[in-house]
Amino acid sequence: MDDEIVALYDAAGQPSGRAPRSRVRAENLRHGTTAILVFDSAGRIYVHRRTAIKDVYPGLRDFCAGGVLLAGESPDDGAAREAFEELGVHGVALRPVGARGYEDPVTRFVCFRYVCTYDGAITWQPEEVAGGEWMEPAELVAAVAADPADFVPDSVATGMDLVGAGPDFGHDSSDE
Repeated sequence: MDDEIVALYDAAGQPSGRAPRSRVRAENLRHGTTAILVFDSAGRIYVHRRTAIKDVYPGLRDFCAGGVLLAGESPDDGAAREAFEELGVHGVALRPVGARGYEDPVTRFVCFRYVCTYDGAITWQPEEVAGGEWMEPAELVAAVAADPADFVPDSVATGMDLVGAGPDFGHDSSDE
């Protein structure tokens, strides 16, 4: 894998520089990420298992597609790129639903969160996704509660509020 040049972010959520991915990981530098919760029209959410070769949280289950923002890449562009790369999601609007910070001993970032409704075919990126399934939100919440160690901790911390709310999180229908 190329040593991608990643966008660094400050604590206020603003771009503050760039660094190779290897340095971001080695020094746990704050960087930009995206997280996309993919719902279908029945309100289920797509949950996948990360491959064993992922550099962060290998082998864990995740209910967010997403990843690091590349230097110079907008959150909207990064979210569209990641949704397509990881799950083949395309041709639907990714609706921004706010940013959240996250920090633990493994990773530190500002996460730009999105939701979408997608009824197309899911196509896994073999380097990143080992498998997946559609789950009812209540089923996902119960699975996380029953075995939190089986789920990516940053997704749990930054995205659980979106799971139960569904793809209409924060959406005001009068805007249309």
